[in-house]
Amino acid sequence: MIAWIRKSVLWAWRIMITPAGTLGLGFLTLGGFIGGVLFWGAFNTALEVTNTEKFCTSCHEMKTNVYEELTRTVHFSNRSGVRASCPDCHVPHEWTDKIARKMQASKEVWGKMFGTINTRSKFLEHRLELAQHEWARMKANDSLECRNCHSSVAMDLQKQTQRAADIHTQYLLTGKATCIDCHKGIAHELPNMEGIDPGWKMPKELEGKKMAGDTPVDDLRRALAEAHAGVF
Repeated sequence: MIAWIRKSVLWAWRIMITPAGTLGLGFLTLGGFIGGVLFWGAFNTALEVTNTEKFCTSCHEMKTNVYEELTRTVHFSNRSGVRASCPDCHVPHEWTDKIARKMQASKEVWGKMFGTINTRSKFLEHRLELAQHEWARMKANDSLECRNCHSSVAMDLQKQTQRAADIHTQYLLTGKATCIDCHKGIAHELPNMEGIDPGWKMPKELEGKKMAGDTPVDDLRRALAEAHAGVF
């Protein structure tokens, strides 16, 4: 069997390196062009298949863990009807950034093959490590995936709460902070955050500042948020 494979490879190699004696240069050029188009089309088609939510949730590690959590967040269901899918948040839109991300994600294939997080308990055990990798990646690229949909220059600060507007003005618009610094845990549940800076803490100069136009509902939401933060 090995000898047959070796013989076939050598035969194909000889065909590739043997100059054409009967075919014209124009025919070879056209054939190369058509072959290149077909290869490029097939490559991009396969690439886009891997950029679908169906593909992302095709393994149970993702579908029964992080995807289930996504379905319970505002990114999945909201009053505007705009839904963010897995590739919207985890795959850059620009081609070069996308290819770089795909190369990074090849490690996930390795994890799938060897069952790194093939059970819920394994996933929870690795959850902090996985989250920290993603936070660091998004910190390094200035929250590129967030900015695929959220543009700081398009923000209407007047429609934001006073506290949010102040923070965005002082930290986001000036480049002192990026989205992931404060917005951890908005699409998936947080790991055990004991000893970890969650990023959502108010700057000292804004602590205790009451938001303009607060309602009892806003007060309740703030109290729940503070109770939630106290758990960690």
